[in-house]
Amino acid sequence: MSFPSAPPESIELLRTALATPKRCAIVAHYNPDGDAMGSALGLMHVLRAAGHQAVVVMPNQPPAFLRWMPGAEDLRTPERGKEAAVAAIEQADLLFCLDFNRQDRVGALEDALRAHPFRILIDHHQSPEDFAAITFSDTRACATSQMVVDIIRALGWESLMGAETATCLYTGLVTDSGSFRFSSTTPHTMRVAAWLMEQGASFTRVHEAIMDDNRASRMKLLGFTLSERMEVLPEQATVVISLSLEDLKRFDYQPGDTEGFVNYGLSIRGIRLAAFFMERSDLVKVSLRSKGDLPVDVLVQEHFHGGGHRNAAGGQSHEGLRETVERFKQALPEFLLANPT
Repeated sequence: MSFPSAPPESIELLRTALATPKRCAIVAHYNPDGDAMGSALGLMHVLRAAGHQAVVVMPNQPPAFLRWMPGAEDLRTPERGKEAAVAAIEQADLLFCLDFNRQDRVGALEDALRAHPFRILIDHHQSPEDFAAITFSDTRACATSQMVVDIIRALGWESLMGAETATCLYTGLVTDSGSFRFSSTTPHTMRVAAWLMEQGASFTRVHEAIMDDNRASRMKLLGFTLSERMEVLPEQATVVISLSLEDLKRFDYQPGDTEGFVNYGLSIRGIRLAAFFMERSDLVKVSLRSKGDLPVDVLVQEHFHGGGHRNAAGGQSHEGLRETVERFKQALPEFLLANPT
């Protein structure tokens, strides 16, 4: 059986590293999403089942709609105690780096990550930095969780896959594939999803938790955003959405409340590019989504200090919200001309 994200040479290196019981720390990116949480917690469960010590250390707290996941109660974050979070990394024999391609994506944990002597990277983003002793990089994979499943199966650890592990990994698969609708979804993705269901993944619980657990204020923020803060540029087949700090405060914003807002722009007929700008106290967060072969990762790399995938990328700006949106609009004509339909 073939496991695309698990090349034999890397699997053998990992098998050797895990030949005896190890203390393992698992780190994912700042502002963890469903795939960061799902892949990290899923790997934690299976490492523990294999006889290793394992702990997940996140750069910050995950949004509320992901805290139900099995094992989330054991997360270590700087908010809960920076010294303990850093110590978990420093004391680990192996440091697994999941769902990020640059070392500066882990916020306050960056120094500890850079100093660790044995790092293992598992990631599906483009152009990963060369910083790990063992690297699993598959830009074709729709999610890091899909890669973790491939690695688990290539190691022959199928029997260690319990229902909690499968549920975590299924969550990552669902969220990063857009419920299996993004172009990164492949036949292999669907086979992995089916296998996780066979291992006991609680798929109804996953979908209810991430889709049907909204606060009323979050739904009001969504309505306001689409009604008052969405601008359609029909000649450029683009939608621009922007939210200010004042907008967010008005609707009692909590981390994770704007998850998926950018996709509403892309759902409009004839639109091939959606841009979402959210003002924070220290910067403006930029999220881009596209259809077809429009490479929004190139746009954020060139203008917004970011990266990601061809059809889904993010970055940031230290200019004001209005200035950031204006910069995007100025860059748009040249970008679209270089990437015609």
